Amino acid sequence: MRALLVVNPHATTTTPGGRDVITQALGSELKLDVLETTHRGHAALAAAEAAADGFDVVLAHGGDGTVNEVVNGLLAAPGADPDGPHDRPAIAVVPGGSANVFARALGSPRDPVEATARILGALRARRSSLVGLGRVELGREGGAGRWFTFNAGLGWDAEVVAAVEQARAEGREATPLRYASTALKHYVDQLRRPRSMTVEISGAAPVPDVRLAFVTTTHTWTYLGSRAVRTNPGTSVRSGLGLFGMRDLGAGTVAPTLRRILASGGDPRGRNVLRQDAVEAVAVRSAEPVALQVDGEHLGRLRDVRFRAVRDALRVVV
Repeated sequence: MRALLVVNPHATTTTPGGRDVITQALGSELKLDVLETTHRGHAALAAAEAAADGFDVVLAHGGDGTVNEVVNGLLAAPGADPDGPHDRPAIAVVPGGSANVFARALGSPRDPVEATARILGALRARRSSLVGLGRVELGREGGAGRWFTFNAGLGWDAEVVAAVEQARAEGREATPLRYASTALKHYVDQLRRPRSMTVEISGAAPVPDVRLAFVTTTHTWTYLGSRAVRTNPGTSVRSGLGLFGMRDLGAGTVAPTLRRILASGGDPRGRNVLRQDAVEAVAVRSAEPVALQVDGEHLGRLRDVRFRAVRDALRVVV
């Protein structure tokens, strides 16, 4: 079986020693090629080339950004069907980031060596599964698009992602403290200059004056260490998209909502909370451009974004 291991050597929890152990374990049972990424987009290009070259599986070892690139590379490969399963390599995830949301949604162990052992067992048993993804389309005419594996967001969280990306580009480390301080700064900015968006769901009246919006493929938006941040408990990689929005960012709305999404059940509700757990499509429109992030990557500021669920889009080794 031909396999490509795509490694992000700068991912948060990867180490040279750990990568050696993983590579040796995979290489003992697979015809393995290894590629270490050197720049943004490298993983996507490698995955697309692996699909064209007839590899059986592509393994992503890194954080959620690396996984997102591999997925987009596989699904952008020539001949790939954008609306369903296709004759392309399966993907397997060896966690190496700080959150690893997609890997955890698949039930992967957090330890990369344990995850590797599980992947090898699944490959021996020829065990795989089809999962759904989200697709974000930019502009009213469709235009460019991007796949996401766990979440996309408009507003406050996307502004935080953009600011942290800029800090990293300037050589500063993306620490939890930096995320927290950046989130607080942009929260205050949102209160002073609230962004107003209109959310549209098929079959329902448009919802105006939305201050932030998340669209997820899993029940968990992200993780804070071992604690799940759950916005949509009825959403899974096989159910469609989860929509979570807030129409007010005042302390009286944000504080109780944070308590609910951090609770073990994670079931946020409230007068100013917009939530649906299984929808096929969502459109978000704004009079002024708002920041968009996809799987933790800032994609720019836009006025018109559409999201749709694509079921059985990707074959994963689990």
